[in-house]
Amino acid sequence: MTLIAAAFDYAVAPFLDYGFMRRALVGCLALSLGACPLGVLLVLRRMSLVGDAMSHAILPGAAVGFLLAGFSLFAMTVGSLATGLAVAVLAGLVSRFTPLREDASFAAFYLSSLGLGVMLVSVHGSNIDLLHVLFGTVLALNDPAVLLMATIATVTMAALSLLYRPLIAECLDPGFLRSVGGGGGIVHMLFVTLVVLNLVGGFQALGTLMVVGIMMLPAASSRFWAETVPGQMAVSAAIGLAAAMVGLLVSYHHDLPASPAIILSASAVYAVSVLLGRFDSVAARAVLRPHYHH
Repeated sequence: MTLIAAAFDYAVAPFLDYGFMRRALVGCLALSLGACPLGVLLVLRRMSLVGDAMSHAILPGAAVGFLLAGFSLFAMTVGSLATGLAVAVLAGLVSRFTPLREDASFAAFYLSSLGLGVMLVSVHGSNIDLLHVLFGTVLALNDPAVLLMATIATVTMAALSLLYRPLIAECLDPGFLRSVGGGGGIVHMLFVTLVVLNLVGGFQALGTLMVVGIMMLPAASSRFWAETVPGQMAVSAAIGLAAAMVGLLVSYHHDLPASPAIILSASAVYAVSVLLGRFDSVAARAVLRPHYHH
C-alpha cells in the first residue's frame, strides 16, 4: 500500500489538490485533441516545418496585442490569428506566382515574423514578458484561456470529420482535387486555418516557440505505432496528453519550467518510438531483416 500511496501522491494528488494543475491538464487535453491530429496530416503532407514556421508567424500579432492591451486573451488571440493567416496567404501567393516553393516562402516569412515579434516585445516589454510570450504560462491558464482552447479543439475535430476525405486525397495527390473540381485550394486554406487556430490557442499554454512541439512530436511518434491515418491521429492525441501529464508532474515536483518539461517528455516518447515502435522502428526492422535474406 505504501508504494500505491506514493504513486497516488506523485501522479494524481497534484491534479486533485490544485486548480491550476487541473486547468493546465484540461488545456493540454484540448490541445492534444486538436493539434496532434493536424500534426499527423502535416507529416503526411511533408509539411512538418510549416507548422514550425506558422508558430513563429503568430508572434508579431501576439506582440501587438500585448502592447495594446497587456496579457489580454482577446487582443493577443485576434492579433495572432490575423498575422498567422496573413503569413499563410502571403506564402501561398508567393509560391503560386513565383518559382519559390511554399515551404521556402513560409521559412522567409516566419524568420521575418520571429524577428519582428521579438523586437516588439523586447523594446516595449520586459524580459519576463518576452519569456511568457515565447514559452507560455501553462501553469497560469485561466478559465477563459481553457475555454478558448476547448472551443478550438471542438471546431478542429468537427472540421476534420467533415473534411477528412478531401484532406486525405490532397495528402496523396495535391493536384487531384483541382483536376476534378473538388476545391483543392479551398481545402488547403481551411487546413492551414485549422493549423493557425490550434497554434494560436496553444501558444497561450506553451508559447510560440514550444507549441509546435506538442503538434509535431506526438504526430511523428504515432507513425511507429499505427499504420492507418485514423490510428495515427488517435495515437498522437494519446501521446500528446501523456506527455503533457508527465511534463506537468515533473514540473510540479521538481520545480522546473512546465513548457520545456512537456516538450521533452514528448521527445522521450519519440525516441522510444523510433527505437521500439511496432512499425518501421529500429527494433521492428531488426526483427524483419533476417527474413529478407531467405
